[in-house]
Amino acid sequence: MTTGALSPESREQSLAALRATAERGAELDVLIVGGGVVGAGAALDAATRGLDVGIVEARDWASGTSSRSSKLIHGGLRYLEMLDFALVREALQERGLLLERIAPHLVRPVPFLYPLTKRFVERPYVGAGVALYDALAAATGRGRGVPFHKHLSRRGTLRAAPSLKKDAMVGSIRYYDAQVDDARLVVNLVRTAAAFGAQAVNRLAVIDFLREGERVVGARVRNQEDGSEFNIRAKQVVNATGVWTDETQAMVTERGQLSVRASKGIHLVVPRDRFQSTVGLILRTEKSVLFVIPWGRHWIIGTTDTDWDLDKAHPAASSKDIDYLLEHVNQVLQRPLTREDVEGVYAGLRPLLAGENDSTAKLSREHVVAHPVPGLVVVAGGKYTTYRVMAKDAVDEAARALDERVPPSCTDTIPLLGASGFKAAWNKRSRTADRTGIHVARVEHLLNRFGSMAGDVLDIITERPELAEPLPGADDYLAAEVVYATTHEGARHIHDVLTRRTRISIEAWDRGVSAAPVVATLMAPILGWSEEQVEREVKHYLARVEAERLSQEQPDDVSADSARMGVDDIVPLA
Repeated sequence: MTTGALSPESREQSLAALRATAERGAELDVLIVGGGVVGAGAALDAATRGLDVGIVEARDWASGTSSRSSKLIHGGLRYLEMLDFALVREALQERGLLLERIAPHLVRPVPFLYPLTKRFVERPYVGAGVALYDALAAATGRGRGVPFHKHLSRRGTLRAAPSLKKDAMVGSIRYYDAQVDDARLVVNLVRTAAAFGAQAVNRLAVIDFLREGERVVGARVRNQEDGSEFNIRAKQVVNATGVWTDETQAMVTERGQLSVRASKGIHLVVPRDRFQSTVGLILRTEKSVLFVIPWGRHWIIGTTDTDWDLDKAHPAASSKDIDYLLEHVNQVLQRPLTREDVEGVYAGLRPLLAGENDSTAKLSREHVVAHPVPGLVVVAGGKYTTYRVMAKDAVDEAARALDERVPPSCTDTIPLLGASGFKAAWNKRSRTADRTGIHVARVEHLLNRFGSMAGDVLDIITERPELAEPLPGADDYLAAEVVYATTHEGARHIHDVLTRRTRISIEAWDRGVSAAPVVATLMAPILGWSEEQVEREVKHYLARVEAERLSQEQPDDVSADSARMGVDDIVPLA
């Protein structure tokens, strides 16, 4: 097992290995297309079965849906109402695995209040649902780490959340779910897959599939960093492209199509001090549910659920979306939130399996695996929490078509990089702070982001003490984290660091504008950028922030999309 570092050098080595499949007449067992949570999970699943695996992503790891979720690992309390017990039980089992074994450094319990507004009927009804939720979790054998629910009176509710309106509820039920930094989980999945031998390359776009008769035998790809193109040969290709499933599938076949609809969900980020509460909130709306989620020194408020058929790479939040969330959360807050309280906004697209029903809120969150033509497996639908099951099912389907006997999935036993030794490192955090001279709060921050690999970031600081400085306008993050993102986590551009390796783009008031020049200067020597490239990177990031701000002032989706599309992804210098 290698270190799993996604360095510029390892990217070049993986490119050479993938190119060699066509040039030397070799072939991969499985090529995964798509570097979101399902693709990354499939790469790890296949690699840990002993298969020869490659994974390619057109942009950055988790740059689509997988970095723009509600950051929740949950069973889906609302699916109980739809009587979808199997989905809830499966998701709760996965929640337990992530909390206890797979990623305890990235996934942690979070308490929520479910406010009750009707005096007599609601408490027994909701209480029975939450009790069933806890019982299903316990029945999986993986209920530990998340306390059981508790009924609270109005007074108890206000003690837990003093900023709620006194007349907004008659009481509440406190229950627990879990949360995750979604983009970090994906990068850790890719790194862990690479540690088990997967060849992982981001900014490598599939532009066509290779065919021999009806059979798919690989893909033609374009390196987005230099424009070069080459073929990758593989016995099986797994299409895990989420909301792009229809487009990638159409390169091969029109028959047996899985149809995926994109549903837009937007989230607001506001400072933690804007209202007092020790718990998150789950609120019913006329269309769906609204979460208010504690997120470090911030709250995340979301989400919406609307059809989206515009640009999929950069979904835009409109003024109408923002007003919708503010209006609903303000129904229960004593002091209403305003636009001035909003630090960050992000929009993501859910890949929903299209059904008969027009309402995206009611479309299935189940996933489907299909084999539309020989050599191509397609996996679509599902929810973030069940990524591991989706990945397993996709690799199972690919394995059935391989000649050799392939061992069963073992990812339920495999901790991600940073998980092993995390609890011991956490218990030692005060001594680590004393030894390194880094404040214990900073050490905790690093442990919660890197787990037991936090020591690697502290080693960078030991070698270059100036990197212990926080980034301008983003006091939570240290300069050393930018260096680590570039040397170990596959970051290729400023926005990879500011939007996914860190969350500066949604947590800082200026959305990362003041940090951008410093980040570019830190990345430049590692990636071999010229002064001109540094300037382009900074200019592009500032233009991107400006386009997003402009889109958020537009009244509807079409005008918001038009404003956001003013700035496309950065391309390298010719």
